[in-house]
Amino acid sequence: MAGEAFADAYPGAEGYGMLEALLEQAQRAAPTDMPDLVNRHATALGLRHVGLYLVDIQQRQLCPLGVGQRALSVDSSLAGWTYRTLAMRVEDADDPEGGIRIWLPLVDGVERLGVLEVRTDLLDGERMRRCRALAALLAPIITSKRAYSDTFVRQARTQPMQLPAEMVRAFLPPRTIGNEQAVSTAVLEPAYELGGDAFDHSMTQDTLHAAIIDSMGHDLAAGLATSVALAGCRSGRRAGADLRETVDTVDQALSQWLPDRFATGVFLQLDLADGRLRWINCGHPPPLLIRRHAVLDRALEQAGQLPLGLPAALSPEPRTVHVAELEPGDRVLLYTDGVTEARDANGALFGLERFTDTIIRATAGGELAFETLRRLIHFIVDDQGNELRDDATLLLVEWCPGPWGPGGVVPAV
Repeated sequence: MAGEAFADAYPGAEGYGMLEALLEQAQRAAPTDMPDLVNRHATALGLRHVGLYLVDIQQRQLCPLGVGQRALSVDSSLAGWTYRTLAMRVEDADDPEGGIRIWLPLVDGVERLGVLEVRTDLLDGERMRRCRALAALLAPIITSKRAYSDTFVRQARTQPMQLPAEMVRAFLPPRTIGNEQAVSTAVLEPAYELGGDAFDHSMTQDTLHAAIIDSMGHDLAAGLATSVALAGCRSGRRAGADLRETVDTVDQALSQWLPDRFATGVFLQLDLADGRLRWINCGHPPPLLIRRHAVLDRALEQAGQLPLGLPAALSPEPRTVHVAELEPGDRVLLYTDGVTEARDANGALFGLERFTDTIIRATAGGELAFETLRRLIHFIVDDQGNELRDDATLLLVEWCPGPWGPGGVVPAV
């Protein structure tokens, strides 16, 4: 049982049976009951109060799960600092009873969910271990309930979502995946009005798979084409197809079911052991290679190929698979043309050169990959006055071999 595992990890500690009871009750509890359920067990753990905050879709706010609390800014609050850095933060509690407030990251695998607020009269080693154990316990519970609960979905939204965006988001994987060898993370804007952009990523024992797709148009039909492309990608990959065969599955699916629609995209595979990158570019902007905080000029640029859905009808030639050797710490950035073709209020084009300069500034701080990407997309969106004319999607893959290398994402608590 989970409580026994915690107890084994911290021999002699009291209160871990309560964590086991919390786990068992949480499996049956409704999402709306989670805050009260956790707080009913807080006293037995030597804690005064526990609060749950989940990040919104755009990663700008930490929204409280419960009533009577306000949302907190990711960029300007202590809770936000914990979310951005995955590091614990301690401060004096701002209530009449005094005591201490602790902020801890809620992370399921490498996916940032939000933060945990804990209030206690004092902080010692044992209470700290229990707080960390509680955060580790709650994160996967939240993930499991989020998969079927509109409560958590609504919690992460600050405005209504348009139907095409709702359809595409139903097919998307978690925003971030990874392990001690590699991380893949993605963001999409405009978050509530997506048309044809999407991303996909998955990991096997020795390979990271990732893809970015941009379907023609910005309507429900574009979202449908993207959904078919995602399904084709996963169908081929899960059947054991190699990279070329996987892309061929997508081509065939679009050609058969949506012959008047096409999409561009990049599909890649990263060998986790040796850093060999293999990719196919289907009429899409070429990937960018970031090495030591610099974008290497044209490092991954190759001759273009036909967009997805067209080769089945127009060309008998097989797709070309390109190969590159990455160095530890390298980052590969995929993006859609909605990024570089964005225009500000004066009509000025954002452009590839400015995009490259922005990447360099965003990576210079040495932040974790997913935080770099969050800051990068926010800079682009804010520069356009929050009114992007097309979808803007970014996907960043980092190869970080060795025990928790440059991209390591172990919470620093």
